[in-house]
Amino acid sequence: MYITRLAEETIRPKLSNKKVLIVLGARQVGKTTLTKRCLEGKLSTFLNLDIEVDKQKFIVASKLPPYDALKILGNPDYVVVDEAQRLPEVGRIVKGWYDADLPVKIILLGSSSLDILNQSAESLTGRNEKVFLAPCTYEEALGREGWYTETIPRKIILETYGEQIAATLEIAILYGGYPEAILTANKQEYLINLVGDYLLKDIMQLALVKTPDLLKRLLSLLALQIGSLVSIHELATTLGISRETVVRYLDLLEETYVIFRLPAFSTNPRKEINKSQKIFFWDTGVRNALIGDFASVYARTDIGALWENWVVAEFAKYNVLQGGRKKLFFWRSRGGSEIDLVITENEKISAFEVKWRGGKPNKAAFAKEYAAPVAMINSKDPFIGYRYVQ
Repeated sequence: MYITRLAEETIRPKLSNKKVLIVLGARQVGKTTLTKRCLEGKLSTFLNLDIEVDKQKFIVASKLPPYDALKILGNPDYVVVDEAQRLPEVGRIVKGWYDADLPVKIILLGSSSLDILNQSAESLTGRNEKVFLAPCTYEEALGREGWYTETIPRKIILETYGEQIAATLEIAILYGGYPEAILTANKQEYLINLVGDYLLKDIMQLALVKTPDLLKRLLSLLALQIGSLVSIHELATTLGISRETVVRYLDLLEETYVIFRLPAFSTNPRKEINKSQKIFFWDTGVRNALIGDFASVYARTDIGALWENWVVAEFAKYNVLQGGRKKLFFWRSRGGSEIDLVITENEKISAFEVKWRGGKPNKAAFAKEYAAPVAMINSKDPFIGYRYVQ
């Protein structure tokens, strides 16, 4: 089964130009499936550099003159190189093919930014464009539900399908948006295997971490601190490692699309805390698997923080789908006032309080400082993409 992805609308127009397309995202997030869907009916060659036969075929082709390389690959209209980060020189090779003006569109898929962005994209400066694929949004997951169609007005959906929304929202919060987690009946088993075997594969294979168990302990600590200010010093002390090592590990987890950071919003450092940060997971299913807790949202003591992570991640997903035009922050004054999410685009500022059960937003301090409205987001209306982002 295929889950229709919003990123199709971003990728399809890019298939007709010459630039190298780089699709980035975490492992098993659906990059290969999405690309195959977009290339249906087109003459394409797929090479997976995680498979030795494909890797050797690519290397052999790279040693030939560009037009001979294209022949050995079957003279396709599209060449897709999956797991491109497995070969550090992939950027140099693709640059040579691009500069030879071959009649082919090259697409690179990667589950980490470690090599694709730092090496390959450097070689392809001015010759590439990037698309980031996050786990599925709630809207994408709902596409499989028979009662849901995107043409129905949001108000009617909320009034007519309240029970269905509550049920599907709980599943989305507990098990996240990885395509397989949505499709499989064994959701917990899949997610536990994902965090145990696949999620950190890039870091492990590149030997960037000498003690994998330490990295997993760090992830577990972060999973318990979502929605809270993160103290690098506290993490280092708890784990018994240096502050520099913690910072390096956080960078690696961000570069492999496990976590993302939410910095503090500030235009007046004397009144606000502007060096703090929060860390959220791109996928709440991954977060719950790390702490081994898939209890119902109605029986959890951490539902407030879990809901905040889910909402902020939904905003982040839509933002990257739109090319990252917006900047996401949280806000906290030195007096203790806090706004969960602040979004800026050019001169426009939007602010949101995120509460599972709802209530009135604590907006006075922020509204006074920035003359910006503060909206409330609660579980009664999870259609974040429609209401606030698009």
